Amino acid sequence: MTTPIPVFVRAEDPLTAVGLEAALKSRPEVTLVGKDNITACTVAVAVAAVEAFSDATVRALRAVSSRGCSRMVLVTDGLAEERLLEVAAMGVCAVLPRAEATACRLVQLIVGATAGQGSLPAALPGRLLAHAGRVQRKAPSAVREQPTGLSEREMRVLQLVSEGYDTREIARRLSYSERTVKSALHDITSRYRLKNRSQAVAYALREGLI
Repeated sequence: MTTPIPVFVRAEDPLTAVGLEAALKSRPEVTLVGKDNITACTVAVAVAAVEAFSDATVRALRAVSSRGCSRMVLVTDGLAEERLLEVAAMGVCAVLPRAEATACRLVQLIVGATAGQGSLPAALPGRLLAHAGRVQRKAPSAVREQPTGLSEREMRVLQLVSEGYDTREIARRLSYSERTVKSALHDITSRYRLKNRSQAVAYALREGLI
C-alpha cells in the first residue's frame, strides 16, 4: 500500500480552506497536515489558494516553503505574468484555475508534484516564455552571451518542460527514454541546487540558459 502524501492546505479565507480540506480529506492518496506539524514531514506538498497576488501573499507562500513544503500546488485565477518566475522559484509546481479545483484534479497534481512533475494552464507557458523574452531583451548583451552551462540535451528537455509537456511527451518528442529525460532534469536541479522542474525552468529563463 502506498504511503499517503502529507499535504498542507493554505487559503486566504477560511471558507476556501475548509472547502479544500473537505475535498482532500476522504482521499486515500493524501493525508492532511496541520501547520504546527509541517516541520515533522519529510515530504510535504502545500495546496495554496489565492484570489489575487500581493507582496503579503508572496511572503506567506515563502513562509510555507521555508517550513518544509518545497512543492506547492497553486489554486488561483489571477496570476499576472510578471509573477510567474517568482512563483516558480518558490516551489510552485502546478497552477490550477479555481473552477477546475476538484478533489480528483487536486490529487492528480499533488501526486505529480511529489514526483517532480509540473502542470500549467494552457495559456501560461506561452506567457511565461513571452515574459522571459522581454526580460532577456532588456538584459545587457554581455550577460546574454555568457555560456549556458547546459548540454544540448538539457536545453531541449527544459525548453519542452517550459512549454508544458510532461516526461512521457518529452521523451516521445525527443526520441529519448523517460529515464533519460528524468536523468537530465535531475542533473539540472542538482547542479543548480533547485527543488523541482518548475524552479529549473524559472532559473533557466531568468538566467538566459534557454
